Parts: sequence; C-alpha cells; structure tokens
Amino acid sequence: MGLLDKLMGNASEVDAGEVQEELAPVLADSERVTQAFKLVRDMFVFTNARLIFIDKQGMTGKKVEYHSVPYRAITQFNVETAGHFDMDAELTIWISGQSNPLKVELNKETAIGLQKSLANAMFG
Repeated sequence: MGLLDKLMGNASEVDAGEVQEELAPVLADSERVTQAFKLVRDMFVFTNARLIFIDKQGMTGKKVEYHSVPYRAITQFNVETAGHFDMDAELTIWISGQSNPLKVELNKETAIGLQKSLANAMFG
C-alpha cells in the first residue's frame, strides 16, 4: 500500500497467511483466512465462515473491536467503482438486523477483487 493510499484512506490487499497468524487467537479451530484488506490500521478479513471488520482504536491501537458478520447475515452489497475525477471506489454492505450499512472506501484495483471475493463467499 502506497503512502498516498494510506493518506487517502484506501484499502489494499495484504497477505492472508500473515493475517491468519495474527488472528489465530480469535479464529475458530477450523476457520481459515481467505483474503484480507488493510485500511491504515483497520482491516477487513474474509474467512471461510465470516467477514471480520477489525477497528483499532485510540492513539496506540491497543484497543481493538472485532465485528464478525456471518455471510448468511449479509442481505446485499454494493460496489461503486472509481470514475475519472473520483479516484475512490466504495463498498457498502447491508447486514440483517442493522439499520445502517457498513461503508468502506477502496482503491480502484481493490474494489474489483473485493466484489468477486464477497460474491464467492456468499454465493460460491
């Protein structure tokens, strides 16, 4: 992930193996990380069972919120791709039982791969 992407808040894909090791204490025994994206300090992680949004809070990032969403709870999702003047893409996910969707800004390359990964996780 480039410096400009970090400053703009765009997510980029990170190595699933490294994330698997980092999240070993919070993953189920048979759960494996299939894909992960990092957004400065925060991350969203695809596993074979759920989507995990990781929000590192505070100045040091020691306080961490793990928001787990089983794929069956995702009712719909939307990916808005980048245009000529708007360089950001945006992912919106609606979750059953929540009034507001989750929104994440992405870079152009990540948006396409993320849409396919989410479709594979939900429908594949």
